[in-house]
Amino acid sequence: MRRLEDGRGRLRAGTALVIALACVPGCGSGPAVPAGPAEPAGSPHGRIPARAEPKTPDVYAHDRPGMLSPAVRDFPPRVYVPNSESDTVSVIDPRTYRVIREFPVHGRPQHVVPSWDLKTLWVNNNDGNTLTPIDPKTGRPGRSIPVDDPYNLYFTPDGRTALVMAERNNRLDFRNPRTMRLRYSLPMPCRGVNHGDFTADETVFLASCEFSGQLVAVDVAARKVRAVVDLTQAKVPHGHPDTDGVRHATADGHTTSGGHARAGHAMPGGRASGGQGRTGEHAPGEHVTSGGHVVTGGHGTAGVRGSMPQDVKLSPDGTTFYVADMSRNGVWLVGAKDFRVKRFVRTGEGAHGLYVSRDSKLLYVSNRGEGSVSVISFARHKPVATWRIPGGGSPDMGGLSADGRRLWLSGRYDGVVYVLDTADGRLIRKIPVGAGPHGLAVYPQPGRYSLGHTGIFR
Repeated sequence: MRRLEDGRGRLRAGTALVIALACVPGCGSGPAVPAGPAEPAGSPHGRIPARAEPKTPDVYAHDRPGMLSPAVRDFPPRVYVPNSESDTVSVIDPRTYRVIREFPVHGRPQHVVPSWDLKTLWVNNNDGNTLTPIDPKTGRPGRSIPVDDPYNLYFTPDGRTALVMAERNNRLDFRNPRTMRLRYSLPMPCRGVNHGDFTADETVFLASCEFSGQLVAVDVAARKVRAVVDLTQAKVPHGHPDTDGVRHATADGHTTSGGHARAGHAMPGGRASGGQGRTGEHAPGEHVTSGGHVVTGGHGTAGVRGSMPQDVKLSPDGTTFYVADMSRNGVWLVGAKDFRVKRFVRTGEGAHGLYVSRDSKLLYVSNRGEGSVSVISFARHKPVATWRIPGGGSPDMGGLSADGRRLWLSGRYDGVVYVLDTADGRLIRKIPVGAGPHGLAVYPQPGRYSLGHTGIFR
């Protein structure tokens, strides 16, 4: 077992060294895959000062304004808004800021996700247990496909596998990206898996687990968990964590903890006794292994109350993952090679969604709890501006316009969509939509292929 030490070379007394389990692997038409092997804190509304050019190589180099793929150039610009509480999707024309269409979908649509080949948008109907395809040429839905617990959806960088974040079932499901038929189910050693991003070499998928306050590093080719980062153990005095909280996998599938572990009882799907519902009900500080055991985080950690990681984004230079934490009210910086927590940056209450500017210099952070957006400089690793929505609001998930001049965010608890000017943070429009708008997709977008969520492109 590798010892994980802090930057001063000595193990912190409060760090729990835990070895994570190496988990084992376990309908209609969809998007097509290209030919290949088959089936395998600044001032509000202040203008942002210019910064130095980002380091190269840049993982977002193909996301610049005007760099639309030939596959999407003929698609009309639209904004697709899943209304989780009214079970509908609103379609907005971004040129007029008007809702031009609304159609029903199955229970609790959470996100609208571009397919890897950019030709289809998938509505993730979480409670309805379906994916509904949308044709971006017409903006109209197709026939829904049965898929269990599709809270969110990602794609492996080679386009051969769809990754369904089965949040309530604590699984990462590997599916055919065209038919969405299940290939493998990988039980997660955490609760509430729901967002993620890939390393620059496209081999590891780092996923956030909202209900247990953890991050899970998955080797997508091997379909195994390689490491678990316990954010519940990471302290942030003066913005610096004093434990990296990393656990690494072993082949025997056991975990150890610096705290007091106790065995639980297995239930179908590897869930622990006591279960976990949509709200992440569980004992504070516990996590679940795929063998059905409950293990505490150790040293009286606060569990879900201590951390609630949300969106995940890789830095342009590929060295660091930025992870929004809704409970800690800020963003974690985690090493993309060793998965150690580097530092914590405070943004605002309820830090939630993360969006990279078109020039790769800035990261926009939606602070859902206080109705603001923090603008972080990648070069300076700190906020350089804060944009506040007049009268407050609940900015959640969204994306940038293709030219990068507008930031579109759903107002989760206000039944609206916010449109912000990225030059100065000014609120341009507040557009009424359905109830509980969530992971909206601005489409089309620059990029060669989609990795999923509301728009992660490479």
